[in-house]
Amino acid sequence: MVDLLVFDSLPIQSYQGAYEAHFSANMFSEINATISEKTHFIVDENIAKLYQNELKSCLSAPSILFIHASEESKSLEKIPYYIKHLIDQGVRRHHTLIAIGGGIVQDITAFLATVLMRGIDWHFYPTTLLAQADSCIGSKSSINAYGIKNILGTFMPPKKIIIDTQILETLSEIDFRSGIGEILKIHLIEGLHALEAISNDYGMLKKDKKILQKYIYASLKMKKKIIEEDEFDKKIRNILNYGHSFGHAIESATQYAIPHGIAVTLGIDMANYLSLNLGELNQANFDRIHKTLAINYQGFEKHPVSLDTFLNAISKDKKNSDNKLKLILNNDVGKVEIIEQENNLFFKNVCERYLNEVRC
Repeated sequence: MVDLLVFDSLPIQSYQGAYEAHFSANMFSEINATISEKTHFIVDENIAKLYQNELKSCLSAPSILFIHASEESKSLEKIPYYIKHLIDQGVRRHHTLIAIGGGIVQDITAFLATVLMRGIDWHFYPTTLLAQADSCIGSKSSINAYGIKNILGTFMPPKKIIIDTQILETLSEIDFRSGIGEILKIHLIEGLHALEAISNDYGMLKKDKKILQKYIYASLKMKKKIIEEDEFDKKIRNILNYGHSFGHAIESATQYAIPHGIAVTLGIDMANYLSLNLGELNQANFDRIHKTLAINYQGFEKHPVSLDTFLNAISKDKKNSDNKLKLILNNDVGKVEIIEQENNLFFKNVCERYLNEVRC
């Protein structure tokens, strides 16, 4: 592999101690070097097929669990099966779980690492842009239960993260843009200068690995500031859910036919449209942001989204308090804040206009 490294590593402070996101030019050799009787691999089945030669040693390791990357795989109903597999393979507290895949594999592995024997180590080798640029740091795991997305979860940071952008070459266009959705989110939170930079470079992100790596690193660095201040998501970290209440509801209303990062892109646009209608975001800035977001969710402008199902899903969002929706809105570029919103006729009408007119 060609050495495209621009950055080395990014240290993150956590309640469990410091850990680092390392940038690597050869992730596979590092994975194969971890093989031992004390490691248990949890691998995205698609990655196993795509890279069977590079992962040949890993795929013949004594303990390996293949995961189909779907929302169903990270459901509460599936967790006992994964636990039984690891117990059957002789997992011990001093062993290590090795996660190779995207956010689904990460959620499953981090959750298992938390609940098994009250905590065992895990390492993460993210293979999607969304995982590399966003979810790999921050300690969170999220599990679906009783039809509610991410209703269960824990905080358990990996001991090691290895990021190799060359593995992203096999991502589909949609999965790539799904990752860009989270990069756009954190850049919008950062401010106008960050938004303008990525908007100008948007067309080069898939073409130039060094430019892409620059934005992955920048996104992680921006997120690092927030999660180190509020690791357990009690105060300022809530702003990282910008677009997510709307996005999760869109996912639910489409039975996950719209990928997470694309749904978040739509969710950010929808949150901004609510801000516009509340008089908090001016039309010029809404249009400016909408232009970039619309490029990223291209192809999903007219994907059917049931309004009633959407409203039902957003009313069950875990961030809500009492009978009010807790939403992250953009009062201006770089001025994101948490507000409480009544789930009333005004809100319903804004959502309906967005889904049926504005996004199209």
